[in-house]
Amino acid sequence: MDILIKALQLLLSLSILVVFHEFGHFAAAKFFKTRVEKFYLFFNPWFSLFKFKKGETEYGVGWLPLGGYVKISGMMDESMDKEQMAKPPEPYEFRSKPAWQRLIIMLGGVTVNIILAVAIYVMMLTVWGEEYLPTSEVKYGITVDSLAYDMGLRDGDKIVSIDNKAVADFAKIPSKIILDEAKTIQLDREGRAVEVAVPEGFIAKMLDNDNVASFISIRFPYEAGKFSKGSAAEAGGIKEGDKFIALNNSPLMYFDQYIKEIPKYKNSEVDITLLRGADTLNYSLFVPESGKIGVYPASLNNYFSLEKKTFSFLEAIPAGTVKAYKGVGSYLKQLKLLFSPEVKAYKSVGGFMSIGSIFPSIWDWRVFWSLTAFLSIMLAIINVLPIPALDGGHVAFLLYEMVTGKPASEKVLEYAQVVGMIILFSLLILANGNDILKYFF
Repeated sequence: MDILIKALQLLLSLSILVVFHEFGHFAAAKFFKTRVEKFYLFFNPWFSLFKFKKGETEYGVGWLPLGGYVKISGMMDESMDKEQMAKPPEPYEFRSKPAWQRLIIMLGGVTVNIILAVAIYVMMLTVWGEEYLPTSEVKYGITVDSLAYDMGLRDGDKIVSIDNKAVADFAKIPSKIILDEAKTIQLDREGRAVEVAVPEGFIAKMLDNDNVASFISIRFPYEAGKFSKGSAAEAGGIKEGDKFIALNNSPLMYFDQYIKEIPKYKNSEVDITLLRGADTLNYSLFVPESGKIGVYPASLNNYFSLEKKTFSFLEAIPAGTVKAYKGVGSYLKQLKLLFSPEVKAYKSVGGFMSIGSIFPSIWDWRVFWSLTAFLSIMLAIINVLPIPALDGGHVAFLLYEMVTGKPASEKVLEYAQVVGMIILFSLLILANGNDILKYFF
C-alpha cells in the first residue's frame, strides 16, 4: 500500500508538471499563429489511451509515462518527421517564423515551470505559512550516525555554523554541507568551542549514504508517549508522560541513548528509573528478543519551539518568488556536483524509483505540493540545458542563428536530434540503473 501511495503521488505530480510544461510551448506557439498538431500527456508509441481532436490539434493521453510532448508543425523534434520537413515551408509552420518568435516558443515550457513553482510556493505560504525548527532550538544537541562520527561529530554536539555561517533551519544543515561543499563545521561541545574539518572525499560518502537525513538527527529527552502492541514497558508499569532518567542505575535521559543501549539487554531484565511528576520510580523490565521495550517518544513539541510565519496572499507573492529563486540556486549546485571528480555525484543520480521514494507513504498535500514545486524547478533547469533534443538544444541553435544571421542546416538539426536522443536515453539508463543497483545490492 505504501508503494502504491508513493507511485500515485509521483504520477499525479509528473502529470501536472508535464501538462503545464507542454502548455507553455502550446500557448506561445498559438500566440504566434504556429500550428500545433498534437498535445499529449505521456508518450503514445503505437496507440493512445485517450484522444480527441479540436480544431487543428489532437489532444490525448499516451500509455508511456516518461513525459509528454506537443508536435509543432515544421519543427525537427523527437518525431523525426523528415517527410514534412522536406516540403516547402508553410506560413503557419515553426520554421517560417522569425528566430525571436521561435526562441520564445522553445522557452515557453521552462518559463511556465518556473511560474508554476512560484505559484505553488505562494499558495503554500498563503494556506500553511512557513514552519521550521531553528538550529538554535536544538538545545540538547544532535545524534550522529557512523558516517558523521567518522567525520568527528559526537552525540550531544550543538552545531553553531557551517564554514562560519549560521544555518537558521536545522533540517537544511546536511544539504548545506553537501551543496556548498563545506570545509568546516563549528560546534559547541559541552561548553567548549570545537571546529571539525570536513575531510576530502567525505561529501561523496554522504551522497552514498543510504539516508542523508540520518547523518545528524535531533537529540531529545525520552518521555513515554504511545505504546506498541504487547509493549514490555506498558506491561511493566510505565505510563504515558513518564520521563526516563537512568538505565541500570547509569544516568541516561535521551531517546537515542536508549535506542543504542536497550538492544544490548535483549532476553534479559533491565532496571529503568523514571520521573513521574515529582516522584522518582524504578521498574524492572524484561527486554524481548526484538531488543525493544515498545514505547514511542512523546511529541517533540514538548521540548522544542518551531519558528512559524504566516503570510497574506500579497505577502506570499514576493516570499514565494524568493523560495523559487533559492530552489533554482540549490538545483544548479546539485548539477555542479555531477561534474565534480571528487564527489562523483553521478553515482547517486536516481531515476523514477528515487524520485518516487521522496514522496511520503501517506498522502500529505503540503509535502506533495512542496515536492511538486521542487520537481517543476528541476524540470525547467534540465530542459534548458544545451543538449540536443531538449528545449535547451533548440535554444542553442536559435541563438546561433540570431548571432550569425543564418540557421543551422536541416541535416545538422537532424543529426543533433539523434545525438540528443542517444544522450537522453543514456542518462535514463544510468539513472534507473543506479536505482536497480541500490535496490538489489
